[in-house]
Amino acid sequence: MKMIFFLSMLFTVLNNYAQNYPDFKSLRFDENYSFLKKDTVKNGWYKTMKFMPLSSSKNTYISFGGSIRYQYFYAKNENWGDGSQDNDGYILSRYLFHSDFHAGKYFRTFIQTQSSLAGGRIDPSPVDQNPLEVHQVFADFNITNEANKRLIVRFGRQELTYGSQRLVALRDGPNNRQSFDAIKVMASKDNISADFFYSHYVVAHDGIFDDDSNKDKQFWGSYFVINKVPVIKNIDVYYLGYERANAVFNDGEGKENRHSVGTRIWGKSENWRYDGETLFQFGDFDSKDINAWTASINLGYRLNTIKLHPEFGLKAEVISGDREAGDNGLETFNPLFPRGGYFGLASVIGPSNLIDFHPSLNLELTENIEWGIDYDMFWRYSSNDGIYAPNVSLIYPGDTTTSKEIGSQLESEIVWQPNQYLYFRVEATWFKAGDYIKASGTGKDIFFMGITMQLNF
Repeated sequence: MKMIFFLSMLFTVLNNYAQNYPDFKSLRFDENYSFLKKDTVKNGWYKTMKFMPLSSSKNTYISFGGSIRYQYFYAKNENWGDGSQDNDGYILSRYLFHSDFHAGKYFRTFIQTQSSLAGGRIDPSPVDQNPLEVHQVFADFNITNEANKRLIVRFGRQELTYGSQRLVALRDGPNNRQSFDAIKVMASKDNISADFFYSHYVVAHDGIFDDDSNKDKQFWGSYFVINKVPVIKNIDVYYLGYERANAVFNDGEGKENRHSVGTRIWGKSENWRYDGETLFQFGDFDSKDINAWTASINLGYRLNTIKLHPEFGLKAEVISGDREAGDNGLETFNPLFPRGGYFGLASVIGPSNLIDFHPSLNLELTENIEWGIDYDMFWRYSSNDGIYAPNVSLIYPGDTTTSKEIGSQLESEIVWQPNQYLYFRVEATWFKAGDYIKASGTGKDIFFMGITMQLNF
């Protein structure tokens, strides 16, 4: 109740600023408040926080910001009834605070702390709880930074995200966002941009300032985005390399060296939106050859002239799984570092060895309240492979039954965003266990409910 009162008071105060500042970005370091240098309005506490000049020219300045999020989750028959069960639910809280220092056009540093807590959670994982860490700390060297051309070198601990976040994501849905110790070169000219990076994954520990760079998980790649392409509008082309010392799949465990090559076509018009992606993975796992792939399509059509502006959506994915255990090949797809709530906040399964068909309907109840309903159907791609969590850990093995039916999921959510500072979400999910789930474990249906309150500043 205290948090609801606190957010309500802040809503009243911050609502006065809503028309004067741009929307917040998911990557907070992409925000730019240098426009306030020319703002002649009398200084207030919020403007001072967002733009504090440190030189007479105002080209050297520092900006502060952050995010506070509270979530209440309740799950009946979590993990389909297997393992420890929580009958009371639990509260997740996350605090993100950052400072952004700019010294002219050519240098900046960004520092962000993160505290993620899991009150009442039974055996919280590092994805749920990470008491206090330096989540990001990096420096940018702007070799060239102009309107239509830039070349920037970034070095340090940082978040990475690309495309639709199917492979590289912030992991914002779960409580603890992920980061990498990396060096990255960002280049762009006119309608073409490219990133080149090499990194080590940052492993979360249940202590204070003890997260460390994991040399056992190396990640590198290049990502190109071409905009304003005739007909298709936008296209991404990328290569991602990944190596980890000890990987575990249904077909065994060992060192994994995997390469992903893919492309994505995306865009939107007044009514339509579309996002199609396909990629191929190769490399080696222990003594096996990797030969995995995925293809996905995400379509939406919005009726702007009808009341409530209904949008009909359709997602479909085919994601490879291992054809035969014990042979010389591995066909299990590895989604690398995807968004944690891949199929909603319930995060029941991840995108490996999967066929997914997902119709949806979204309604705009008011200008800032939306109601979404979607229905997801899941099957195993291969009956000889198991199913996996979003972090690619094996949930159930592949030899419990020949049935491919995993189950179906009905989800409904209401999102209220009164302005750019405040965000509220209520979600309920029902997962009906299919024949494979029933044969592999306790096999109970899952009910999940989540309430989210978030303040950005």
